[in-house]
Amino acid sequence: MYETRLIIAGRHVAPDPVVAFERRDPVSDAVVTRAAAGRATEARAAAVAAACAFADWAATPVRERIALLMNAADAMTARADEVVEIACAEVGSSPDWVRFNVGIAAAMLRQTADLAEVLDNTESPVAGHILRRRPAGVVLGIAPWNAAVTLATRAVAAPLACGNTIVLKGSELCPKTHEWVAETICSAGLPDGVLNYITNAPDHAEEVVEALIAHPAVRRVNFTGSTRVGREIAMTAAQHLKPCLLELSGKGTAVVLADADLNHAARAIAHGSFFNQGQVCMSTERVIVDTSIAAEFVARLAAEAETLRFAPGQPSPLGALISPAAAVRVRAMIDDAVSKGAVLVTGGELSGGGLQPAVLDRVAPGMMLYDDEAFGPVTGVIRVADAEEALAIANDTEFGLVASVFSQDTKAAQDMLFQIETGIGHVNGSTVYDDPRLPFGGVKASGHGRFGGRDAVAEFTECQWIALHDHPSAKQTTKSQ
Repeated sequence: MYETRLIIAGRHVAPDPVVAFERRDPVSDAVVTRAAAGRATEARAAAVAAACAFADWAATPVRERIALLMNAADAMTARADEVVEIACAEVGSSPDWVRFNVGIAAAMLRQTADLAEVLDNTESPVAGHILRRRPAGVVLGIAPWNAAVTLATRAVAAPLACGNTIVLKGSELCPKTHEWVAETICSAGLPDGVLNYITNAPDHAEEVVEALIAHPAVRRVNFTGSTRVGREIAMTAAQHLKPCLLELSGKGTAVVLADADLNHAARAIAHGSFFNQGQVCMSTERVIVDTSIAAEFVARLAAEAETLRFAPGQPSPLGALISPAAAVRVRAMIDDAVSKGAVLVTGGELSGGGLQPAVLDRVAPGMMLYDDEAFGPVTGVIRVADAEEALAIANDTEFGLVASVFSQDTKAAQDMLFQIETGIGHVNGSTVYDDPRLPFGGVKASGHGRFGGRDAVAEFTECQWIALHDHPSAKQTTKSQ
């Protein structure tokens, strides 16, 4: 069993009085972690520690800050085996998924080197002026459980490079995994207080988040999670005039046009739909298929799904769902769709807290699976008459994170993506794909703002311009000489 504590001002501390909560294995229900249950008092202490460390960290040269983050990337890679063991137990992830996470997280830390030029640049398009980016202050990062290593790292990497100090609030579902991220980054040489870590029992999440957002030292908030919770975070932040970067729910869409390579499309869509049990914000949940090739495509997608099976207690490329309740919820969405005319082609069996990958055909409006984020191993096929109808259906969703279009005419696929309301698009590729060099985020109910790439600088710094005026006495002195 793992134990976690809070990290405040460079020290591991426990709440006073000592209170803990338990995280249980999602399959066996055995206690995996006893985690420190911080409250508002500890949250405010973490914010104070970050505020005290801010001036020195902000004054540290950009390239020195980035060098420490590079060291953290190396440490993550070297210690990957530790977090594979932790995350597999806490979240039920497959080892391959955790190692994939570690690789992306290390790349995110290394990508901060690309920010140095932007942060050092003081050129202005107007002569006689300086235009600069300065650190915002203390940043609150709130990370989820589903891609625990990657998303906790993303919450802190660019803010640290920009000269901010951090309070990272870990997820109640993976407190030890998130503690590992915080510890590993701190171990690279960060000064005390630059990165602080707090966890809370589920019942106290609202109290802790409100205390952190309300704290006057906290100047930025970034949150990755559901749209429902994101709205609550945004409302609280708005009361205190704190800017938010929100990466929220998705309803990943794949469009398969009549001329697509069906074998390739089926493989890519199975990957996008079922990797990590579909518990990825970018997961493919809607597959819009030209009716002329729909039957053949559905058969190939089902065949791909049937190669991916979940077996409790055995190695699986899928891993487990986060909880038995999640499996029951997704199964209820499948039953709702079938009761309204959809066809369950394969999968959907409940199995020891997991769910076998499910493909449903003839999904239509009015079904939960058409509108709501499933966040599980299920994808629904929607048949359309032509590309025009496919585009209309692709935009018939409140979400807008990612979409893929499959066609042998790559120009036609690209033109369609230009018209789909989404933050990220792919031509002939899986929706589950990220590159830390590029801005990451969605539109509509999938959030606003961008992690990743150089766009992150605008999220975590303040823009300041300075006009350089001639001093009158200097002119007089020059004339007299």
